[in-house]
Amino acid sequence: MKSSIRDEAEGKLHQAKGKLKEVIGKAINNPEMEAEGKVEKLGGNVQEKVGDVKKAAEK
Repeated sequence: MKSSIRDEAEGKLHQAKGKLKEVIGKAINNPEMEAEGKVEKLGGNVQEKVGDVKKAAEK
């Protein structure tokens, strides 16, 4: 698997996990978990964009 595709897939996975943590943290009134989710979601966005850049550079 190309690293650009892997980065995009892993980025989307981190976004989903982050969103889940964020929602659970909000539901159980745990600001620390909610913040962790936001950070993980942001990291997933960055990783996905890195994959986009790699894909564009391959062309």
